[in-house]
Amino acid sequence: MTGWQLNALLGTVLLLASLAAVFAASGGAGPAALFDTSGSLDALVLRELRLPRVILGILIGAGLGAAGAVLQGFFRNPLADPGVVGVSASAGLGAVVCLYFGLSASFALALPMAGVAGAALGVVSLFVIAGQGATATTLILAGVAVNAAAGAFTALLMNLAPNPWALAEIAYWLMGSLNDASWTEVGFAAPVILTGLIMLAPLGRGLDALGLGEETARSLGIGLGRLRLAVIMGTALAVGGGVAVAGAIGFVGLVVPHVLRPFVQHRPGALVLPSALGGGLLIVLADLATRLFSGPGIPLYLGVLTALIGAPFFLWLVRQSQRRAP
Repeated sequence: MTGWQLNALLGTVLLLASLAAVFAASGGAGPAALFDTSGSLDALVLRELRLPRVILGILIGAGLGAAGAVLQGFFRNPLADPGVVGVSASAGLGAVVCLYFGLSASFALALPMAGVAGAALGVVSLFVIAGQGATATTLILAGVAVNAAAGAFTALLMNLAPNPWALAEIAYWLMGSLNDASWTEVGFAAPVILTGLIMLAPLGRGLDALGLGEETARSLGIGLGRLRLAVIMGTALAVGGGVAVAGAIGFVGLVVPHVLRPFVQHRPGALVLPSALGGGLLIVLADLATRLFSGPGIPLYLGVLTALIGAPFFLWLVRQSQRRAP
Protein backbone atom coordinates (compact mmCIF):
# COMPACT_ATOMS: atom_id res chain seq x y z
CA MET A 1 0.00 0.00 0.00
CA THR A 2 1.42 3.37 -1.03
CA GLY A 3 1.36 6.42 1.17
CA TRP A 4 -1.38 8.08 -0.88
CA GLN A 5 -3.53 4.95 -0.71
CA LEU A 6 -3.11 4.75 3.06
CA ASN A 7 -4.01 8.41 3.49
CA ALA A 8 -7.01 8.07 1.18
CA LEU A 9 -8.22 5.02 3.09
CA LEU A 10 -7.80 6.70 6.47
CA GLY A 11 -9.47 9.87 5.21
CA THR A 12 -12.46 7.91 3.89
CA VAL A 13 -12.88 5.94 7.11
CA LEU A 14 -12.54 9.16 9.13
CA LEU A 15 -15.28 10.80 7.05
CA LEU A 16 -17.62 7.82 7.53
CA ALA A 17 -16.88 7.66 11.26
CA SER A 18 -17.53 11.39 11.58
CA LEU A 19 -20.90 11.09 9.85
CA ALA A 20 -21.79 8.18 12.13
CA ALA A 21 -20.78 10.21 15.19
CA VAL A 22 -22.89 13.20 14.11
CA PHE A 23 -26.04 11.24 13.32
CA ALA A 24 -25.84 8.35 15.83
CA ALA A 25 -28.85 8.28 18.17
CA SER A 26 -30.22 11.43 16.54
CA GLY A 27 -33.83 10.29 16.54
CA GLY A 28 -33.92 9.63 12.80
CA ALA A 29 -32.68 13.09 11.79
CA GLY A 30 -30.77 12.98 8.51
CA PRO A 31 -28.19 15.23 6.83
CA ALA A 32 -30.94 17.64 5.78
CA ALA A 33 -31.33 18.61 9.45
CA LEU A 34 -27.94 20.34 9.32
CA PHE A 35 -29.43 22.88 6.89
CA ASP A 36 -32.82 23.18 8.63
CA THR A 37 -33.43 26.83 9.55
CA SER A 38 -36.82 26.26 11.19
CA GLY A 39 -35.27 26.06 14.65
CA SER A 40 -36.25 22.44 15.28
CA LEU A 41 -34.64 20.68 18.23
CA ASP A 42 -33.01 17.98 16.05
CA ALA A 43 -31.37 20.58 13.83
CA LEU A 44 -30.07 22.55 16.81
CA VAL A 45 -28.65 19.43 18.46
CA LEU A 46 -26.85 18.38 15.29
CA ARG A 47 -25.51 21.83 14.40
CA GLU A 48 -24.68 23.24 17.83
CA LEU A 49 -23.70 20.11 19.77
CA ARG A 50 -22.82 17.14 17.57
CA LEU A 51 -21.00 18.86 14.68
CA PRO A 52 -18.62 21.03 16.75
CA ARG A 53 -17.93 18.04 19.01
CA VAL A 54 -16.89 15.87 16.08
CA ILE A 55 -14.82 18.63 14.44
CA LEU A 56 -13.05 19.35 17.72
CA GLY A 57 -12.37 15.64 18.18
CA ILE A 58 -10.81 15.42 14.71
CA LEU A 59 -8.59 18.44 15.40
CA ILE A 60 -7.44 17.17 18.81
CA GLY A 61 -6.81 13.66 17.51
CA ALA A 62 -4.87 14.98 14.51
CA GLY A 63 -2.68 17.10 16.77
CA LEU A 64 -1.98 14.24 19.15
CA GLY A 65 -1.34 11.70 16.37
CA ALA A 66 0.98 13.92 14.33
CA ALA A 67 2.89 15.08 17.41
CA GLY A 68 3.35 11.48 18.53
CA ALA A 69 4.71 10.44 15.13
CA VAL A 70 7.14 13.37 15.02
CA LEU A 71 8.37 12.82 18.57
CA GLN A 72 8.91 9.11 18.00
CA GLY A 73 10.91 9.92 14.88
CA PHE A 74 12.89 12.69 16.54
CA PHE A 75 13.77 10.68 19.65
CA ARG A 76 14.09 7.48 17.59
CA ASN A 77 12.01 5.72 20.23
CA PRO A 78 8.61 4.09 19.56
CA LEU A 79 7.65 4.62 23.22
CA ALA A 80 7.77 8.42 22.97
CA ASP A 81 4.51 10.37 23.03
CA PRO A 82 3.45 14.04 23.46
CA GLY A 83 3.64 13.72 27.23
CA VAL A 84 7.38 13.09 27.06
CA VAL A 85 8.23 16.80 26.72
CA GLY A 86 5.85 17.93 29.45
CA VAL A 87 3.53 19.93 27.18
CA SER A 88 0.34 18.07 28.15
CA ALA A 89 1.02 18.35 31.88
CA SER A 90 1.95 22.04 31.59
CA ALA A 91 -1.21 22.86 29.64
CA GLY A 92 -3.21 20.95 32.25
CA LEU A 93 -1.56 22.95 35.04
CA GLY A 94 -2.45 26.23 33.35
CA ALA A 95 -6.09 25.19 33.13
CA VAL A 96 -6.12 23.93 36.74
CA VAL A 97 -4.76 27.29 37.95
CA CYS A 98 -7.59 28.98 36.06
CA LEU A 99 -10.17 26.68 37.66
CA TYR A 100 -8.64 26.97 41.14
CA PHE A 101 -8.78 30.77 41.24
CA GLY A 102 -12.21 30.92 39.60
CA LEU A 103 -10.92 32.71 36.51
CA SER A 104 -12.76 30.30 34.21
CA ALA A 105 -16.02 32.12 34.99
CA SER A 106 -14.65 35.52 33.93
CA PHE A 107 -15.15 34.97 30.19
CA ALA A 108 -15.78 32.08 27.80
CA LEU A 109 -12.21 31.51 26.61
CA ALA A 110 -10.45 31.99 29.95
CA LEU A 111 -9.91 28.25 30.49
CA PRO A 112 -8.47 27.38 27.05
CA MET A 113 -6.30 30.51 27.06
CA ALA A 114 -4.88 29.48 30.43
CA GLY A 115 -4.18 26.01 29.02
CA VAL A 116 -2.25 27.42 26.07
CA ALA A 117 -0.37 29.76 28.40
CA GLY A 118 0.57 26.75 30.53
CA ALA A 119 1.81 24.88 27.47
CA ALA A 120 3.92 27.88 26.42
CA LEU A 121 5.39 28.12 29.91
CA GLY A 122 6.22 24.42 29.78
CA VAL A 123 8.07 24.86 26.47
CA VAL A 124 10.06 27.81 27.84
CA SER A 125 10.94 25.76 30.92
CA LEU A 126 12.01 22.86 28.73
CA PHE A 127 14.46 24.98 26.77
CA VAL A 128 15.78 26.68 29.91
CA ILE A 129 16.45 23.33 31.59
CA ALA A 130 17.86 21.61 28.50
CA GLY A 131 19.99 24.55 27.38
CA GLN A 132 21.25 25.34 23.90
CA GLY A 133 22.38 22.50 21.69
CA ALA A 134 20.60 19.90 23.82
CA THR A 135 20.67 16.34 22.58
CA ALA A 136 17.56 14.16 22.30
CA THR A 137 18.45 12.45 25.57
CA THR A 138 18.81 15.79 27.36
CA LEU A 139 15.43 16.91 26.03
CA ILE A 140 13.81 13.72 27.31
CA LEU A 141 15.30 14.26 30.78
CA ALA A 142 14.26 17.92 30.76
CA GLY A 143 10.76 16.88 29.64
CA VAL A 144 10.54 14.40 32.52
CA ALA A 145 11.49 17.22 34.92
CA VAL A 146 8.88 19.61 33.47
CA ASN A 147 6.26 16.86 33.49
CA ALA A 148 6.98 15.99 37.12
CA ALA A 149 6.94 19.62 38.24
CA ALA A 150 3.64 20.35 36.45
CA GLY A 151 2.12 17.19 37.91
CA ALA A 152 3.29 18.11 41.41
CA PHE A 153 1.83 21.63 41.24
CA THR A 154 -1.43 20.25 39.83
CA ALA A 155 -1.67 17.78 42.73
CA LEU A 156 -0.88 20.60 45.19
CA LEU A 157 -3.72 22.76 43.86
CA MET A 158 -6.09 19.80 44.07
CA ASN A 159 -4.94 19.18 47.64
CA LEU A 160 -5.60 22.85 48.53
CA ALA A 161 -8.96 23.02 46.75
CA PRO A 162 -11.25 25.17 48.95
CA ASN A 163 -14.27 22.85 48.70
CA PRO A 164 -15.32 19.46 47.24
CA TRP A 165 -17.04 21.13 44.28
CA ALA A 166 -13.85 22.90 43.18
CA LEU A 167 -11.92 19.65 43.56
CA ALA A 168 -14.52 17.75 41.54
CA GLU A 169 -14.44 20.38 38.76
CA ILE A 170 -10.65 20.09 38.49
CA ALA A 171 -10.71 16.28 38.61
CA TYR A 172 -13.42 15.97 35.97
CA TRP A 173 -11.62 18.40 33.66
CA LEU A 174 -8.37 16.46 33.98
CA MET A 175 -10.16 13.27 32.85
CA GLY A 176 -10.58 14.76 29.37
CA SER A 177 -13.90 15.14 27.60
CA LEU A 178 -15.63 16.67 24.59
CA ASN A 179 -18.96 16.99 26.41
CA ASP A 180 -18.88 20.80 26.46
CA ALA A 181 -17.58 21.25 22.92
CA SER A 182 -19.05 24.21 21.08
CA TRP A 183 -18.20 26.42 18.13
CA THR A 184 -16.44 28.76 20.58
CA GLU A 185 -13.95 26.04 21.53
CA VAL A 186 -13.55 25.04 17.87
CA GLY A 187 -12.84 28.66 16.91
CA PHE A 188 -10.18 28.93 19.61
CA ALA A 189 -8.50 25.53 19.21
CA ALA A 190 -8.52 25.25 15.41
CA PRO A 191 -5.97 28.03 14.67
CA VAL A 192 -3.66 26.82 17.46
CA ILE A 193 -3.73 23.14 16.49
CA LEU A 194 -3.57 23.81 12.75
CA THR A 195 -0.56 26.10 13.23
CA GLY A 196 1.15 23.29 15.10
CA LEU A 197 0.30 20.81 12.35
CA ILE A 198 1.65 23.20 9.71
CA MET A 199 4.93 23.36 11.62
CA LEU A 200 5.13 19.56 11.97
CA ALA A 201 4.08 18.61 8.43
CA PRO A 202 7.31 19.57 6.57
CA LEU A 203 9.65 17.83 9.03
CA GLY A 204 9.52 14.48 7.25
CA ARG A 205 12.84 14.83 5.41
CA GLY A 206 14.65 15.82 8.59
CA LEU A 207 13.15 12.92 10.55
CA ASP A 208 14.12 10.42 7.84
CA ALA A 209 17.67 11.74 7.84
CA LEU A 210 17.83 11.74 11.64
CA GLY A 211 16.86 8.07 11.61
CA LEU A 212 20.29 7.41 10.06
CA GLY A 213 22.05 9.16 12.93
CA GLU A 214 22.81 12.75 13.88
CA GLU A 215 26.12 12.90 12.02
CA THR A 216 24.51 11.58 8.84
CA ALA A 217 21.68 14.09 9.20
CA ARG A 218 24.17 16.95 9.50
CA SER A 219 26.04 15.73 6.43
CA LEU A 220 22.75 15.81 4.49
CA GLY A 221 22.27 19.47 5.37
CA ILE A 222 19.73 19.05 8.19
CA GLY A 223 20.00 21.78 10.82
CA LEU A 224 19.39 19.85 14.02
CA GLY A 225 18.85 23.02 16.06
CA ARG A 226 16.09 24.25 13.75
CA LEU A 227 14.60 20.76 13.60
CA ARG A 228 14.57 20.52 17.39
CA LEU A 229 12.90 23.94 17.73
CA ALA A 230 10.24 23.08 15.12
CA VAL A 231 9.51 19.73 16.80
CA ILE A 232 9.04 21.24 20.26
CA MET A 233 7.10 24.33 19.17
CA GLY A 234 4.90 22.39 16.76
CA THR A 235 4.17 19.79 19.43
CA ALA A 236 3.37 22.50 21.97
CA LEU A 237 0.79 24.09 19.67
CA ALA A 238 -0.70 20.86 18.27
CA VAL A 239 -1.05 19.24 21.69
CA GLY A 240 -1.48 22.27 23.93
CA GLY A 241 -4.39 23.61 21.89
CA GLY A 242 -6.25 20.33 22.37
CA VAL A 243 -5.50 19.97 26.07
CA ALA A 244 -6.61 23.56 26.60
CA VAL A 245 -10.18 22.90 25.42
CA ALA A 246 -10.73 19.21 26.26
CA GLY A 247 -8.44 18.28 29.12
CA ALA A 248 -5.88 15.49 29.22
CA ILE A 249 -6.42 12.77 26.59
CA GLY A 250 -3.52 10.36 26.70
CA PHE A 251 -1.99 7.54 24.67
CA VAL A 252 -3.33 8.65 21.26
CA GLY A 253 0.12 9.87 20.25
CA LEU A 254 1.62 6.57 21.35
CA VAL A 255 -0.85 4.07 19.91
CA VAL A 256 -1.67 5.54 16.50
CA PRO A 257 1.87 5.99 15.09
CA HIS A 258 2.88 2.52 16.25
CA VAL A 259 -0.14 0.86 14.61
CA LEU A 260 0.43 2.68 11.30
CA ARG A 261 4.24 2.44 11.16
CA PRO A 262 4.37 -0.92 9.29
CA PHE A 263 2.17 0.55 6.51
CA VAL A 264 4.79 3.22 5.70
CA GLN A 265 7.80 0.87 5.79
CA HIS A 266 8.81 2.31 9.19
CA ARG A 267 9.77 5.67 7.64
CA PRO A 268 9.36 8.42 10.28
CA GLY A 269 8.75 11.15 7.73
CA ALA A 270 5.97 9.27 5.94
CA LEU A 271 4.17 8.60 9.22
CA VAL A 272 3.14 12.16 10.12
CA LEU A 273 0.07 12.62 7.88
CA PRO A 274 -1.33 9.08 8.39
CA SER A 275 -0.92 9.53 12.15
CA ALA A 276 -2.85 12.81 12.03
CA LEU A 277 -5.71 11.11 10.18
CA GLY A 278 -5.52 8.04 12.42
CA GLY A 279 -5.51 10.19 15.57
CA GLY A 280 -8.62 12.01 14.43
CA LEU A 281 -10.28 8.66 13.67
CA LEU A 282 -9.41 7.22 17.08
CA ILE A 283 -10.76 10.25 18.97
CA VAL A 284 -13.99 10.32 16.95
CA LEU A 285 -14.62 6.61 17.55
CA ALA A 286 -13.64 6.79 21.23
CA ASP A 287 -15.88 9.81 21.81
CA LEU A 288 -18.75 8.04 20.06
CA ALA A 289 -18.20 5.09 22.41
CA THR A 290 -18.33 7.37 25.47
CA ARG A 291 -21.67 8.74 24.28
CA LEU A 292 -23.18 5.33 23.59
CA PHE A 293 -21.92 3.60 26.75
CA SER A 294 -22.38 6.35 29.33
CA GLY A 295 -25.19 5.63 31.75
CA PRO A 296 -27.72 8.11 33.18
CA GLY A 297 -25.77 10.44 35.46
CA ILE A 298 -22.60 8.32 35.07
CA PRO A 299 -20.61 9.74 32.13
CA LEU A 300 -17.67 7.84 30.69
CA TYR A 301 -14.88 10.35 30.10
CA LEU A 302 -12.87 10.32 26.90
CA GLY A 303 -9.49 10.47 28.64
CA VAL A 304 -10.44 7.49 30.78
CA LEU A 305 -11.40 5.41 27.74
CA THR A 306 -8.21 6.24 25.82
CA ALA A 307 -6.17 5.35 28.91
CA LEU A 308 -7.97 2.01 29.16
CA ILE A 309 -7.01 1.38 25.54
CA GLY A 310 -3.51 2.79 25.73
CA ALA A 311 -2.18 1.40 29.01
CA PRO A 312 -2.33 -2.29 27.97
CA PHE A 313 -0.94 -1.32 24.57
CA PHE A 314 1.99 0.46 26.25
CA LEU A 315 2.73 -2.62 28.38
CA TRP A 316 2.66 -4.76 25.23
CA LEU A 317 5.13 -2.38 23.56
CA VAL A 318 7.47 -2.65 26.55
CA ARG A 319 7.36 -6.44 26.43
CA GLN A 320 8.03 -6.40 22.69
CA SER A 321 11.03 -4.13 23.24
CA GLN A 322 12.37 -6.49 25.88
CA ARG A 323 12.07 -9.46 23.55
CA ARG A 324 13.94 -7.67 20.77
CA ALA A 325 16.72 -6.60 23.12
CA PRO A 326 19.92 -8.72 22.82
